[in-house]
Amino acid sequence: MLHGVLLIGLFSCAAFYIGSAQIFTELSFSPMIIGIILGMLYANSLRNHLPETWVPGIQFCSKKLLRLGIILYGFRLTFMDVVAVGLPGIIIDVVVVTVTIIGGYWLGKALKMDRDIALLTSIGSGICGAAAVLGAESTIQTKPYKTAVAVATVVIFGTISMFLYPIAYRAGILNLSPEEMGIYAGATLHEVAHAVGAGNAMGPEISDVAVIVKMIRVMLLVPVLLVLGYWVAISAVKQGVTGTAAKGKVAVPWFALGFLAVIGFNSFGLLPQSAVDVINYIDTFLLTMAMVALGAETSIDKFKKAGAKPFILAFLLYIWLIAGGWALAKYITPLFI
Repeated sequence: MLHGVLLIGLFSCAAFYIGSAQIFTELSFSPMIIGIILGMLYANSLRNHLPETWVPGIQFCSKKLLRLGIILYGFRLTFMDVVAVGLPGIIIDVVVVTVTIIGGYWLGKALKMDRDIALLTSIGSGICGAAAVLGAESTIQTKPYKTAVAVATVVIFGTISMFLYPIAYRAGILNLSPEEMGIYAGATLHEVAHAVGAGNAMGPEISDVAVIVKMIRVMLLVPVLLVLGYWVAISAVKQGVTGTAAKGKVAVPWFALGFLAVIGFNSFGLLPQSAVDVINYIDTFLLTMAMVALGAETSIDKFKKAGAKPFILAFLLYIWLIAGGWALAKYITPLFI
């Protein structure tokens, strides 16, 4: 197993090195995104030429290290972030997350899509991109290629928005105040990196609000995963699946509760910022390893198997985020100012 872990670790180091290049830092491409691309390149080139005994190490990275990475992700947040942004940001975040996930699930059914891909795509679009997809993947225990497909849709449309929002705002097309724009960006952009990149392009008064609103969406990952775990258990009972789920027991995603506990601990400010920065760096590396491992299990054939429907679903959700998010930011925010 150690050989597989070391292989993924080396790929992750390469992802960090490539991500430090100026072009990728300007595009806000995180090592996680580069990592899954490297993993997929490996899956479609050298994957069949390495010993099968390395596979357990790759799976360890995509399962165990993933859960640890999600827990440590809580060091990026505090409950004070929620207070700072106020009620409009919280309300809009809740509406966006709820409508995106539920609407995406039913759109997936209408498109006759694979249920797991529809769920992962909807959760990734609604909450926090790749990190949310990874968290949901750990809860529903789906196949790696489905996770990779969902992450790909998030990266594509999130990156488009990261460039589109600043252009539209500066051109006056959106007709939003700086605070409204910050809430709009934070509530609708897919990745945290996308919110940071777009916010910085529009100025600090927008960036600060956008990042806080985005981090509140990240916090919503915990209740979503708890509900998802319960729903998966109930669905298993209805379908007559044997095992723990069939007995009516809910597979509680403990890593989600750990994530919430870390946020609570971090809210007290007991650790110096330098220590938190080190933890966040380690956490990014762990999540990058998980992304590389998922990519390593994803071949082009599996993308073909998924078909065009995941991208159609992601596009429809993208239209909702742009239009619905704008309406929410424009008409709800002034009610609380």
